[in-house]
Amino acid sequence: MIGQIEPTIQDSTAVEYHVIDGDTVAIPVIQLREIVLNGKGKPYDKDARIRYLILKRKTLKVYPYAKLAAERLVALNERLATLEKKSDKKAYAKIIQRYIEDEFSSELKKLTRTEGQILVKLIHRQTGKTTFELIKELRSGWRAFWFNNTARLFDISLKKEFDPETVSEDFYIEDILQKAFRSGQLVPQEPAFPIDFLKIKEKWADLYYSKN
Repeated sequence: MIGQIEPTIQDSTAVEYHVIDGDTVAIPVIQLREIVLNGKGKPYDKDARIRYLILKRKTLKVYPYAKLAAERLVALNERLATLEKKSDKKAYAKIIQRYIEDEFSSELKKLTRTEGQILVKLIHRQTGKTTFELIKELRSGWRAFWFNNTARLFDISLKKEFDPETVSEDFYIEDILQKAFRSGQLVPQEPAFPIDFLKIKEKWADLYYSKN
């Protein structure tokens, strides 16, 4: 459902407020012809553009958490590589696990369902492993199973991978990240696996240019 409130005037530019699934997005309104074509000759999809803006807001919100998680896990693995005794590795890993949980738990509880699923995808982008796999490495197998099934109650799969080549939402997430990196809005962090964005962008050209 899309709700619409009477536009307000800001600096002589009208603004429309659109509500989708509880998210409100304000977009400028410019008086144009009824049908608007973009550079590729595709009709401009207004509703799709609003969904893109909502996805952008959520992606920019959760990316720093995925980046920080990747940094902590890299530091953990580097430190474990310097320890020889199994008992020392186990003790150190437990300390880091508690530290990560304390660092993230309060903030992660504030995420919505969709933000949580985007975070799971971005953690895979930054580490090369699914959240399920990471939990399994840091915890016992039954805890990973419990976490995964609990997440599914909220329609979140901890086994979800980031696949911008075949999943349209993932492509848009990568597009949002690339733009934010170029503008300096986000601090870049290389993905754990190669992503040829220009090649992927060409594949999704028809969808991409209908939203931009």
